[in-house]
Amino acid sequence: MSAAPLLPSTMKAICFTQPGAPDVLHVETIQIPQPGRGEVLVRVMAAGVNRPDIMQRKGLYPSPPGACPRLGLEIAGEVVAHGLPQEDVTMPAIGSRVCALANGGGYAEYCLVPAGQCLPWPEGFNAIEAAALPETFFTVWSNLFMPTMLPKDARVLIHGGSSGIGTTTIQLVKAFGGTPFATAGTDEKCALCEQLGAQAINYKTEDFAERIAELTKGKGVNAILDMVGGPYFERNLKSLAFDGKLIIIALQGGAKAEQANLVRIMTHRLIVTGSTLRPRDSASKARIAQELKVKVWPLLNSRTIRPLIHQTFPLAQAAAAHQAMEDGHHLGKIILTVDSLAV
Repeated sequence: MSAAPLLPSTMKAICFTQPGAPDVLHVETIQIPQPGRGEVLVRVMAAGVNRPDIMQRKGLYPSPPGACPRLGLEIAGEVVAHGLPQEDVTMPAIGSRVCALANGGGYAEYCLVPAGQCLPWPEGFNAIEAAALPETFFTVWSNLFMPTMLPKDARVLIHGGSSGIGTTTIQLVKAFGGTPFATAGTDEKCALCEQLGAQAINYKTEDFAERIAELTKGKGVNAILDMVGGPYFERNLKSLAFDGKLIIIALQGGAKAEQANLVRIMTHRLIVTGSTLRPRDSASKARIAQELKVKVWPLLNSRTIRPLIHQTFPLAQAAAAHQAMEDGHHLGKIILTVDSLAV
């Protein structure tokens, strides 16, 4: 293993021993992990807070076998050590600044990451902005743009439009020539979606399926990125155009759909699919990373698209960051700062 000199043997990390409310999170001093084959050790400057972290803390989304059981799926920082090289994997140079999709353990001063899941900071970005990218961009790109790019005139409905996933999806759909529609629960959140280029629907005051029919003149949308699940299933089907695709990436409203007209799936040739990112193997995640580097990173470099940061918290205040996400008032990403150089 090659390494920068004077690395400490221990680090501070956010841990919890039992599932529960945000206050189960606490700081512990633990051993710094050692990179294995194809891995790099990153000195973390900032880490993103994501809905899967909330679910894992509650005991509802355990880490996959072999993954780090601690919280944190996206980070930005400096590479400080390498494991042994792995065939067909490019190791980022020691001293390089990367953002990375982690397999857990990002809420810490140091984090192990498979090298293929690392990407360079976009030009002009700081650690906070860079840490807001991996989980959301990997998720949106792999579900909506892979393996086949959306047609340039695609109409896309995004539920949770003011979230990190939502704001990212709106910008990407717009950047690649599509027409985004977004649901959100307040006028303020709808205004943000509209500022980013979406036609917004307040789901608390309007039926989104009826509104989509009006906005598309009865045509419907070509794709829906859904984080709600069961309660939206029937209305999602109604909102899809012929050959439309419903992509379910979370189940915040529940996993069961009590009523659904399955005839519409057949008569409109609909595709209903879903996925989770975390259990995918490193090779799959590396392929997503390479597509992002080629097709999306130039848009970030030019600031054509950008992450929206709602609020930052010091690492030790991870519980407060989780509470802020659960409160549901955030517009964009919540980030933990781990290093004074994050800004």
